Amino acid sequence: MAVAPPDNGTPSATPRNGFDRYFEISARGSTMSREVRGGLATFFTMAYIVVLNPLILGAAADGDGQKLPIPALAAATALVAGLMTILMGVVGRFPLALAAGLGVNALVAYEIAPEMTWADAMGLVVIEGVIIAVLVLTGLRTAVFRSVPTQMKTAIGVGIGLFLTIIGLVDAGFVRRTEGNTTVPVGLGIGGKLVSWPMLVFVVGLLLTLVLVVRKVRGAILIGILASTVLAMIVEATGNIGPSFVNGEPNPKGWALNVPALPTNPFGVPDLSLLGNFNVFDSWARAGWVVVLMFIFTLLITDFFDTMGTMVAVGQEGGMLDEQGTPPRTKEILLVDSIAAASGGAASVSSNTSYIESAAGVAEGARTGVANLVTGVLFLLAMFLAPLVEVVPFEAASTALVVVGFLMMTAVRTIDWSDYEIAIPAFLTIVLMPFTYSISNGIGAGLIAYVVVKLAKGKAREIHPLLYGVAALFVLYFLRGPIESVVL
Repeated sequence: MAVAPPDNGTPSATPRNGFDRYFEISARGSTMSREVRGGLATFFTMAYIVVLNPLILGAAADGDGQKLPIPALAAATALVAGLMTILMGVVGRFPLALAAGLGVNALVAYEIAPEMTWADAMGLVVIEGVIIAVLVLTGLRTAVFRSVPTQMKTAIGVGIGLFLTIIGLVDAGFVRRTEGNTTVPVGLGIGGKLVSWPMLVFVVGLLLTLVLVVRKVRGAILIGILASTVLAMIVEATGNIGPSFVNGEPNPKGWALNVPALPTNPFGVPDLSLLGNFNVFDSWARAGWVVVLMFIFTLLITDFFDTMGTMVAVGQEGGMLDEQGTPPRTKEILLVDSIAAASGGAASVSSNTSYIESAAGVAEGARTGVANLVTGVLFLLAMFLAPLVEVVPFEAASTALVVVGFLMMTAVRTIDWSDYEIAIPAFLTIVLMPFTYSISNGIGAGLIAYVVVKLAKGKAREIHPLLYGVAALFVLYFLRGPIESVVL
């Protein structure tokens, strides 16, 4: 049996073995060590979802006043994320990890579930995932993706980079809502000052990561996360700072989400009792067909375009897009994403979708689905090692988001800012993503503006026919509030 040469970190265009050939590791200029580092970085930047998704879903009650058990939510969140991330790696062969979608889970928890039961609400998520899968299999979803102009796809990637940056800054507490009588919506730290130890950990970790990136150190982002976590654990052990909320009362100087302390018992038996707890029929009779259709439409629009934007951004970060701004195996990527949406509903953890935090792994060198195998296995282990996942605080993991945001921002130079017909839609796409905390809002505003500007210039023939339909759907998406008030 031939033995593959050792992975010395230097990429080669010649496949080493069948595994290399299938995942195109050498063909994409990567190595096993880079893929492993990338998979680790992606996991550490998005492992928070195993903790955060149960907190969001578990805090809400359905129409019968029932709440979902948090331990079961945590186990199912990790299980579905692990399986779907591995499926994306094997089928899509693209370094794009999946997990319960933020924003969608809040929509399910606070808008959909109160109108019906949890099983009914998750049934709607399953329906939405099936619809998206049909759109992929018929080629419509891929066709819509290809109809978007290349420079608009670039703008989507840049906007997501800024979105990631503000997520990282807010999660770390470096940027916060201002309090008191002021017209300034956000400010620096607490009262305009950096006055807490967790903020110091974030700043030190960010500076360390930036220095490592500038010096082109392999594993810079992952090293930054791990070093920040160790520093956070030392700070917590000496200062006993505690969480950001203590007995329901805010502690602004505390750690966000996770307290960085070694758990007494790092192991646990996963509770998978929520698997299969969904119903696709009763919601129509209980909430009414108009309400149900509006909920499905909102879920559909959000998942449909969030993934397309994320896919472009990750591919753009890794230089994996073709001349039309399209990543390889687009249909397979979108199909796995739609399966993940339905699977999340079937497991009662809300729609699973592609995570932009995957860009952290790409920044570490990931270019193939092998990185997904690493990330997916770690998610599966997280079912049993949830206490260890909770060791990494936001202040440590968020350094990666800010650095990746910078790296993605650099693509802005390829947009022709002298051409207002593309510059204005690109500008709206870029700024509205971070300012509205929504990828879909940015894409929708940009595409509507693109169609309007082209029509105003008398260039209707330059607009792909599908974009008219997409723009019309986004108009309905933005007007769904008034529409609901009229028809309900």
